[in-house]
Amino acid sequence: MTVGQRRGGANRHVVAVALLTVYVAWGATYPAIRVLDRTVPPLTGMGARFLCAGALLLGGIAIVAPRRLRAGLRPVAGSVAAGVWILGDIGLIAWAEQHVDAGLAALVIASVPLWVVLTRAVTGSRPIRLEVAAVVVGFVGLLVLLRPGSGVTGLGWMLLLVLAALIEATGEVASQRMTQPPDSLVATVYQLLGAGAVLVLAGAARGEMSAVHPGDFGAATMGAFAFLVLPGSALAYAAFVWLLANAPVQLTATYAYVNPVVAVVLGAVLLGERIDVVTVAGAVLVLASVAAVVRAQSRPREPVS
Repeated sequence: MTVGQRRGGANRHVVAVALLTVYVAWGATYPAIRVLDRTVPPLTGMGARFLCAGALLLGGIAIVAPRRLRAGLRPVAGSVAAGVWILGDIGLIAWAEQHVDAGLAALVIASVPLWVVLTRAVTGSRPIRLEVAAVVVGFVGLLVLLRPGSGVTGLGWMLLLVLAALIEATGEVASQRMTQPPDSLVATVYQLLGAGAVLVLAGAARGEMSAVHPGDFGAATMGAFAFLVLPGSALAYAAFVWLLANAPVQLTATYAYVNPVVAVVLGAVLLGERIDVVTVAGAVLVLASVAAVVRAQSRPREPVS
């Protein structure tokens, strides 16, 4: 199937609802992570989030269609490895968001599609001209976004977000070569559980368990965690997997540049985060470049000579 071809004949209103779910749920995860960071250590919090979301999806599938869970050891191991690689960066994002605004973090992570283009180029897939131009513009925008992180500490946390984006991009490319269950939702379950387990263990290795004090968990903490588990993980992933099977790929891919806008707006409204001219300029460059990459992937490929 070529990019842009509709998979199935899904009702456009259902597609719209699913797309809106992905937009809002994944865009709002950045402010929710920042709220959770106030009382829950980052790696432990994200690990618990993924474990709970994976367990919920696993239980749902086991009740509705248990046969779907049948998979060999190698596919399950492949999904676990993919999950650790792709989702492990969320722990770094949560770590950085202790010091970086949610909206700004989302804009840096929006560069993932640009890193994907570069990763594919390194591994032998020649980019087309539009992709090359988009990557150049996008990284100029990324440099502009790094500007608000004044001082060594601020810049260090911003660079950690860049590293997280690079890890996610390379994980996405590598996962395409991994043997995983053919059922995308089942693969997602094992990805969530694998990433969750590794993040919790990493948090324990950092000594985060001694910083977990349930008595400090107020309504904001519990609400943020519940959002991250339910809409932010289980529901959004289910909607995303459904969209991949029932909507044009380039339409589904618009989440890459809509989610950061949602995160910026919610960060400003809910957390009082400041949006300055420099951030807006960098955001425009990054999001425009990501939109161009998404558009390029729906065109016939004419590699750069």
